[in-house]
Formats: sequence, C-alpha cells, structure tokens
Amino acid sequence: MFADERRTLLIDYLTENQRASVKELSVRLNVSEATLRTDLNLLEEEGLVRRIHGGAVLVEQARPEYAYAERERRHQPEKAAIGRKAAELVQDGQCILVDASTTALELAKHLRKLPYRLTVVTSGIYTALELKENPNMHVILIGGVLRVGSGAVEGTLGEDILNKIKVDCLFTSPAGFQIDGGLMDFNLYEVELKRRMVQASSKVIALMDSSKINVNSIASYADTSRIHTFITDDGAPSDVLDDLRSRNIRVNTVSIEKAGRSV
Repeated sequence: MFADERRTLLIDYLTENQRASVKELSVRLNVSEATLRTDLNLLEEEGLVRRIHGGAVLVEQARPEYAYAERERRHQPEKAAIGRKAAELVQDGQCILVDASTTALELAKHLRKLPYRLTVVTSGIYTALELKENPNMHVILIGGVLRVGSGAVEGTLGEDILNKIKVDCLFTSPAGFQIDGGLMDFNLYEVELKRRMVQASSKVIALMDSSKINVNSIASYADTSRIHTFITDDGAPSDVLDDLRSRNIRVNTVSIEKAGRSV
C-alpha cells in the first residue's frame, strides 16, 4: 500500500470513528505501529489530525465528508462570487468538465441560467442535478462509487468517458493549494479521478476561496504549472497571487461586496 493511500485510509477511519489508537490502526491497516506513528506525525504537521495519548483524533475542519451541507455553507459568499465569475468564462457550444466541489456547485447554479448550449461532464451528483432542468445542457455524470456523506463520484470506473470526448476546460476546486504542491485534496480515490480530469482538459481553471490557499493536503492532482486561470476572492495573500502571475497564470479576484472585480 502506498503511503498516500494509507494516509487516506487513516483519515477515512478517523472520520468514521472520531478517534483511534495506534494499536487499533495497526491491526486495521496491517502495518507496523512505527509506520503509523510516522504517518500520524506527518498528518498532524499538515493540520489534519491531533495526536492524543496512544492514538489520534481528526481535526474537525479536516473532515472531508463529515457533512457536505456544512461544507457548502462554509465561505458561501466567497464561493458564490467565485462561481459567478467562473460562469463568465464559459462560451456557447463548449464541452466543460466540472468537479464535485461545493464551489463548482456554485458555478453550476449560474450556468443553469445561461441560454448557452453546453455539454457538461461532472463527477458531482449535486452539480448534475442542478443542471438537469436546463434543456440546453447535455449533462454527463461520470460513473463511479458514491460514498456516504459525499456529493462526489469517486474512483476511475467511469474514466472511459474522458477518453471519448474533447474537453475545452476543467473547473475544479481543491481542498488545499500551495505553489509547490499544486491543487490538492483529501481523498486519494477522488484525487485519482481528478488527475484524469486534468489530463483530459485543454485548460484548467482553479476555483478557490482564500481559506484554501497555503493549505496542505494528502495528495496533489495537478501541478501549479497546469493551471491556466486562478479565481479567488480578494482575501487571498498578495504574494501568492503575484507568484502565480509571474508564471503567466491568469488571476481573477472577486470582491464579496462587488462580486466581479478582476485583476
């Protein structure tokens, strides 16, 4: 088992059980207690778990699927403004990929109102439901596994569809982003699908509120060099935005009061 996969399973187990001992995790994952201590120490450094005597608990904000509805409410004004700005980049007749993030769901809410004819391929259950009532939208849901508490289809069972279509751009929102680490997420199985979505896309448009910037996560699904356009709110650290511009990445910032200011 790869280290990233093992750490994803650790997060999953702690999400289900709130806390666990090293001994319990050792039996569950069939690895040594020394290896698990190393994994837990690394996850604690990344702010995902908190070590307790003999084991660990998951940091509440690091729970990837403890409540999709709760994640949807977090930083909602920023996400709505980012989704509105992202919709301005969509053109009539395009085929676009949209991931299952709550920020991408805000994009879908704006796309639903457009008169454009679009093909939208998505791994998001709620995103697909949001768009299905628009007769101009041809919505394709990527097949895969749906887990409890998640709005995302996971795994690569449906990746064959990505080999059959020509995609103009991907709209994606990570759990965390760092210049050196790129776009990152918690769940290794969802990360694998996102990697395939990035590979299938001519252009990657990253959507994220400023709380995700300089945040580490378990696995990267796209290097910073793959980003074409970066959309965030005006609370984003200026040094990161300047660094992105120096790499010829288009940067759009939205103001929450005046959702739409761009630079």
